[in-house]
Amino acid sequence: MTSQRAGRGPSVTRVMEIVEAVSSLEQPMSPADLSFHLGIPKASLHRLIQQLEDDGYIQINMRGKVVPGRRMYKVALGVLYSSRFQIQRQAILQRLGRQLDEACGIAIPDGTEMVYYDRVESSWPLQFNLKAGSRVPLWCTSSGKLYLSFLPKNMRHRVINNLPLDKLSRSTLTDPDSLEESLILTRANEMGIDNEEYIDGMVGCSVPIKNEDGQFIASLYTHVPVVRKSLEELKAYEPLLRQAAADISDLVNSPVMDSGE
Repeated sequence: MTSQRAGRGPSVTRVMEIVEAVSSLEQPMSPADLSFHLGIPKASLHRLIQQLEDDGYIQINMRGKVVPGRRMYKVALGVLYSSRFQIQRQAILQRLGRQLDEACGIAIPDGTEMVYYDRVESSWPLQFNLKAGSRVPLWCTSSGKLYLSFLPKNMRHRVINNLPLDKLSRSTLTDPDSLEESLILTRANEMGIDNEEYIDGMVGCSVPIKNEDGQFIASLYTHVPVVRKSLEELKAYEPLLRQAAADISDLVNSPVMDSGE
């Protein structure tokens, strides 16, 4: 038993080092570069990468780089959306909802869509039917555009060039170059804008929720009918949105407390 534990310990540590590196590096690395970066022998690294790839935690992209797989995203998002944090997360959203008196929520990326995971509705009778669980496009929503803006440039270009870019409203950006210009500004401001690009008569904005390394993990969004507020009026709530996003980020990044505390 002792020898088995001794043998398994270093492998587990190396697996976690690979997972941590792949999830936190700004630019994906090749297996060879990752081997050098982590100080793990190439043969050992290739064996561990193969296992992680088989299990869906990482994947090798078309350029031969190691990138997060679907299961790694699920693990990361599971921290934010675990029941342990649900009551605190909901309290922050409900506070923001009262301050804005508009619908607000958290959107997470899933493939080429954003999923509205958490949501608080406004008290107004006129609302958009976008409940928790709704799936919305990346290229024409404030939360989706914000997520795209945080992708590395080369990856973003490949994604944009493969998105359908369907015209869903009169203002939808369907030209890749125009969308890229919009995303550059979005990244600079760290604020996503939907100027009636998804639904005619609806404007929205979003700010990022980040991990402790400053990386995007989700969008905190709000949207309203233009008959109630203009985009500029909605953007005036930016300080409240950023404070709520910071509070949720602190929640995600705080050490997990013992259940008795």
